[in-house]
Amino acid sequence: MIELGWGKELEAGFAPYGAQGHVAGRVVTVHRGVCRVRTAEAELDIVVQRGFRRAAAGSGGYPAVGDWVALEPFGDGSGAALRAILPRRSAFTRKVAGLAVTEQVVAANVDVVLLVASLNHEFNARRLERYLALAWTSGAEPVVVLSKLDLCPDPGPYLAQVREIAPTVSTHPVSGVTGQGLDGLNPYMGPGRTVALLGSSGVGKSTIANALLGWERQHTAAIREDDARGRHTTSVRELIVLPTGGILIDTPGMREIQLWEAEDGVETVFDDISALAADCRFGDCRHVSEPGCAVLAAIADGSLARERLESQRKLERELRSLERRQNPPSSRAGQRKLGRLYRDASKVAMRRSTWEAD
Repeated sequence: MIELGWGKELEAGFAPYGAQGHVAGRVVTVHRGVCRVRTAEAELDIVVQRGFRRAAAGSGGYPAVGDWVALEPFGDGSGAALRAILPRRSAFTRKVAGLAVTEQVVAANVDVVLLVASLNHEFNARRLERYLALAWTSGAEPVVVLSKLDLCPDPGPYLAQVREIAPTVSTHPVSGVTGQGLDGLNPYMGPGRTVALLGSSGVGKSTIANALLGWERQHTAAIREDDARGRHTTSVRELIVLPTGGILIDTPGMREIQLWEAEDGVETVFDDISALAADCRFGDCRHVSEPGCAVLAAIADGSLARERLESQRKLERELRSLERRQNPPSSRAGQRKLGRLYRDASKVAMRRSTWEAD
């Protein structure tokens, strides 16, 4: 189990279950209500029982790839039942796609999140900010990996954009085809450490995963010639043990990445704007047109891109909208309270105008 990241902290958390005769395992894949779990003895397909699903707090309480779980073996030796998910020390989560207000755990118990973006015109700094916000919230260390270095004669402009939005985050240009730059990822993949490859569809995650493994476990496809976009190949999240002794979680490309309770992560991503705002003349400066606004001054002198401020506002609006949808009664109460304040203010204004007329 040590090769899967088992340690003293997990052993202590598992002790009450071990006393009941349960066994520990780590979730390797999850598909249609069945999770494949690797234990010290074997790999088992475990059905997530109806009772467990009912007790889970939303989809965030379901087993996810990377989770450590407690299993109760069947008496006849035919399998085991899921009894508990051990506390997660980190979890990369997002809101599920569509209208549902539900959490999706993409990868659990991860030490390092490798955020992959491609070195071509598909690179998007605003999308990378979104990934970074979720990564900082997850509890894992974010690292930016710029893929397809073999197709990019000058990665300098892309590196400059990453430094602008994430100056403290390690960044590695790599090629999964030629292997160039991949050695820079080795320090993150020591024995027992878990890394997750995350990024949009077609950025080259599977090619990188194959290169790290040393053989083609994941099918890959060439980029399209008409628009330089990669093709989506990985279809399921999967936990794989690397030759280095590290553990890799490869994930399908994300066509949509919505925030989930990422306030702290957003604040970290835009801490440069927060630092500027501390020098604004007014404490409640909205950075719109106020005199003495340090943020607007930075935009004017070119030290801060206006797009970055707009991106921060967009993510903050998304988080506020998510909070209202998660807590509609309190949101409606707040709206009613605000409405009463507006009405009371209007009545005072009307009375004042009447007094002045008299």
